[in-house]
Amino acid sequence: MTKDNLPPSQPMPRRHFLKLAGGAIAAVAASEPLDVRAAAKKLAPLPPGIKVSLQISGDATDEDLKFAQQLGVEYVNIPSGGDRATAENFTRLKQRVEAAGLKVWNIGNSNVHNMPEVTLNLPGRDAKIEEYKNYLRNLAKAGIQYTTYAHMGNGIWSSERETTRGGAPARAFDMNKNPKGYWVGKVFEGPLTHGRKYTKEELWENYTYFIKQIVPVAEELGIRIGIHPDDPPVPELGGVPRSIFGNFDGYVRALKIANSPNIGVCLCAGTWMEGGKHMGKDVFEAARAFAKMGKLWKIHFRNVSAPIPYFVETFIDNGYTDMLKLMKTLYEVDFRGAVIADHVPGMVGGSRVGWAYSIGYIKALLRAVSAGKR
Repeated sequence: MTKDNLPPSQPMPRRHFLKLAGGAIAAVAASEPLDVRAAAKKLAPLPPGIKVSLQISGDATDEDLKFAQQLGVEYVNIPSGGDRATAENFTRLKQRVEAAGLKVWNIGNSNVHNMPEVTLNLPGRDAKIEEYKNYLRNLAKAGIQYTTYAHMGNGIWSSERETTRGGAPARAFDMNKNPKGYWVGKVFEGPLTHGRKYTKEELWENYTYFIKQIVPVAEELGIRIGIHPDDPPVPELGGVPRSIFGNFDGYVRALKIANSPNIGVCLCAGTWMEGGKHMGKDVFEAARAFAKMGKLWKIHFRNVSAPIPYFVETFIDNGYTDMLKLMKTLYEVDFRGAVIADHVPGMVGGSRVGWAYSIGYIKALLRAVSAGKR
């Protein structure tokens, strides 16, 4: 029997409750470094308005920055990894972006994103956790106060690429076509990607071990961490359950365990749509719920053809979800984070065409919903 379904008990006398509560608070305080907790920065409120952001390369050229300017975005998101995940490089990138009249929403680090060592408690776990802490410190040194984290133990799963509208190449997932997990050059294949089946309880223990060490550092530095959903949110892939960030209830439990204003949600709308009814709430309900918690900080604004077991990523206006309704939902909940185009299908004319189409569509949706409220 879990603590969530224990039978009702008699009310505890108030003096006993206060004594126990005081002891619990003291125990928690004693378990955390006083200097870190005392130095925790209060999270600065996000400025009003939905921020439209473009993903650019860590090797972005002057022309790439000009492209962002021409699209009229205010922010950019930048990936990094390998030996480029340093404070010096983050600072250089931020200065370069700002010199172009733009702002950086976040700089990622593939070295500490989707870490099997952490998710599955494999050799090297503590070293990876320390690497993640150092990554947060490097972001802070560069003046960047947000990052996205993903907690998958065997990568992002896909089957062979397919096509969507007009023959545009796009990522696909089909349970009947031998999908595999991919992350930074690694390929994870079933039936068991790590030699055995893992239990949900193991994954919860591993998550707790990780997040309890990360929270004090994030709080000390004043950095928000938005956690990305498992992609795709199939209940189990390769023997690894996706029960923590694979549905709404898992998110709620995970946020309670973190128990920090600095831990929140990067709501990948496309991933959430992939899960369908399995998620417990649809993407509109999830956005409203996370916003009400004050935890919604970034949106991956994309669409898919259908929920699992088979989907193809498609154009914003060509999937099964009403994206105007989603933008209206974000506007109504006073979302103040970043909206980015993501997993954009290829289009004739070169790599920038699809991104221009997606950003243009996002901006048009935002203009439509904001105009309707004037």
